Amino acid sequence: MDLKSGYPFWAIRNGLAAPLPRLQADLDCDVAVVGGGITGALIADELAAHGHAVAVLERRDIGWGSTSASTALLQYEIDTHLVDLARRHGEADAALAYTACVGAIEWLRERAAGLGGVSFAACSSLYYASRRRDVRGMREEFAARRRHGIEVEWWTPEDIEAGYGFRAPAALMSRQAAQVDPYRMAQRLLRRLHGNGAAVHDHEDVVELHAGARRAVLHTASGYRVRAGHVVLACGYESQRWLHRPVARNRSSYAFVSDPLPAGMLGALAGSLVWETARPYLYLRTTPDRRLLAGGEDDALDLPARRDARVPAKARKLAKRVERLFPWLALRPAFAWGGTFAETRDGLPWFGAHPQWGPRVLFAMAYGGNGITYSALGAQLLRATVERRRHPLKQLFSFAREA
Repeated sequence: MDLKSGYPFWAIRNGLAAPLPRLQADLDCDVAVVGGGITGALIADELAAHGHAVAVLERRDIGWGSTSASTALLQYEIDTHLVDLARRHGEADAALAYTACVGAIEWLRERAAGLGGVSFAACSSLYYASRRRDVRGMREEFAARRRHGIEVEWWTPEDIEAGYGFRAPAALMSRQAAQVDPYRMAQRLLRRLHGNGAAVHDHEDVVELHAGARRAVLHTASGYRVRAGHVVLACGYESQRWLHRPVARNRSSYAFVSDPLPAGMLGALAGSLVWETARPYLYLRTTPDRRLLAGGEDDALDLPARRDARVPAKARKLAKRVERLFPWLALRPAFAWGGTFAETRDGLPWFGAHPQWGPRVLFAMAYGGNGITYSALGAQLLRATVERRRHPLKQLFSFAREA
């Protein structure tokens, strides 16, 4: 599956890392993680840190799938508003999902601190109303978040203009957000595991999976078998190939990163994520070398060749939208790309066993706009599952929920 088009910034910035060793023999482990992107890396790291013998298999280079195309905005906000999630799943579960995502930001900060060099930075997050008619719903959302102990500020048009230099009908300002280099973080996590003796192998394609009562067995294209107590399928948007029926809708999203901008020109953007209520939404972040990264212009396309052709025009449209907000930014897309992403009907991820495969095969589908935040929660949830412990999010993030 071709997951990206164009020139994703993280891969260009960091380059291809040296390959890891190929499998040379059959392998036995406690948990086999299929997928060497940021989701698989976080899950494998969490399991290994708590004494589980882990193997990781990646069909490409580490992090070279959708992780290299991720824009890596780390937010607690779910693409579905808390109030809308409450109408679907009840207020208690909706609040649980939101407050768990708040905690996931700190969990990710702690993991990044032990790695160094992954450009993790705490940020604020400005969520602004695209239209005046969005303000009423935003007030309801503001009240719901405050009711459940989430720290959030109400910003008026004057606040937005004073802080960022553009006008919008209203905004929610959150201080619990962050950004990271996802490609480098996945690389560092998995290379640390490899250095500590874990079996981490790239260019190993899994072609068959068999699940029994006590063990699961993976067969690779190179002819080897990996036997494990549990298998975690963390293949990103390719994970749905292991299911008879799709559980999410694949779409395409687009992004560009500018040339480095002069010091001071970014203003408040330098320490912020900015996004809007419109769907699909424009979103902005910066990089450590003062580039502006803009994304959005999502469409329903899931055909790589056609997505490839759309990247230049999508980048120009994104640049024009940014310049309407910030006319003083003379933007020229330096690198632009598009990538597959998937969204569920309720905006929540899928973590855990699926009835098609039984308890030995666990899925890690961190789908949605805050996929890395979900991956942090999924790492903890799946460890609890392997260890036969309860976890408060297990039912809500399971395939048993009514999505």
